[in-house]
Amino acid sequence: MAVAVSGGADSLAAAWLTRDWALALGGRAVGLIVDHGLRPESGAEAAWTASVLASIGIAPVVLTLAGLSRGPGLAARARDARHAAMEQACFDRGILHLVFGHHASDQAETLLLRGAAGSGERGLAGMAALVETARICRLRPLLGIPPGRLRATLRAAGLGWLEDPSNKDVRAARVRARLRLNDPDGNGVETRATCDRAARLGARRQSRDAAIIDELAQRVRLHPEGYALLSPGRISPDAMAALLGTISGAIWPPSARAAAALAADPCPATLAGVRLLRAGRLGPGLLLVREPAATARDQPAICGALWDGRFQLTADMPDGATVGAWGQEARGDRRGLPHTVLQGLPVVRHGGKVIAHGPGTVFAHRPRLWMTGGCFFPFAADS
Repeated sequence: MAVAVSGGADSLAAAWLTRDWALALGGRAVGLIVDHGLRPESGAEAAWTASVLASIGIAPVVLTLAGLSRGPGLAARARDARHAAMEQACFDRGILHLVFGHHASDQAETLLLRGAAGSGERGLAGMAALVETARICRLRPLLGIPPGRLRATLRAAGLGWLEDPSNKDVRAARVRARLRLNDPDGNGVETRATCDRAARLGARRQSRDAAIIDELAQRVRLHPEGYALLSPGRISPDAMAALLGTISGAIWPPSARAAAALAADPCPATLAGVRLLRAGRLGPGLLLVREPAATARDQPAICGALWDGRFQLTADMPDGATVGAWGQEARGDRRGLPHTVLQGLPVVRHGGKVIAHGPGTVFAHRPRLWMTGGCFFPFAADS
């Protein structure tokens, strides 16, 4: 198993606990340390963290980020970059589970932030203990544990930790939420009550998700060319939003509110980067395809690269080759699929000519199945 380790008390405690748990099962723990390079001392902190992990029998891996710059949305951009780097490191090593050290106070802070942002009941269920991506399972086993207990665990083990100065920067909304709670050990009444409420809402969210899973499994067929067929009749807004998010390749699906009108009366339309068309000769109901105009721009054809959040290049290509949408060039293809499907498929171009197209031997369909609360939606897929 891999553990995300910053060098702070929470992540080091998670690493210590995961090490013992993995060893008891005959496994081992790998510590993933991300050097974001945003502070001069970040390299030295990463090296210190690696030495601590090595001293307690956890193999350290330091991942260096490039291209992060200060400016609007830095916290979110840095988080996304960290997650992407760690997920790639897990994938490269054949690791399926990544553990995070988020604890009860983190959950309480998250609920305060989401409440202030006007989140609905789904968002107010807080962070999920299990989230499945296309490559790994993200685990947060400590969401019910107060941070004071984690620090006590490290003290008992004779381990120190780093204090991140950004944790005291009141310009950050999370720091302001932490100050409002005023509960350093995470044992306060408000922290416990907030976490209990999140757990109740999380159970309700998971129950609803299970119903949506059943609905989609009965109503949708997802094909390896990145399109889906939806059987006739109305569908729940949540299920429609999940389906749109999967076909678009977006990181997040549209809201159920945005999808409500279309779910009540499924008909030809364009929403959230997805076109809905009459299925015609493909069968009854609607055909859902990626909107050609919304596909990602051309990018270097590097083996392993993900294009448009949907297709992964699985073969080496010549230097200078690019991946992009097939577009109008697909009109002469005779594989029997509608032109609207073919336009959104990826191709490799080199020297102005198409040298490969997907899916097939050079591309694999990697849809971002919409997930929440530890659930993902398994379609009745053809591959």
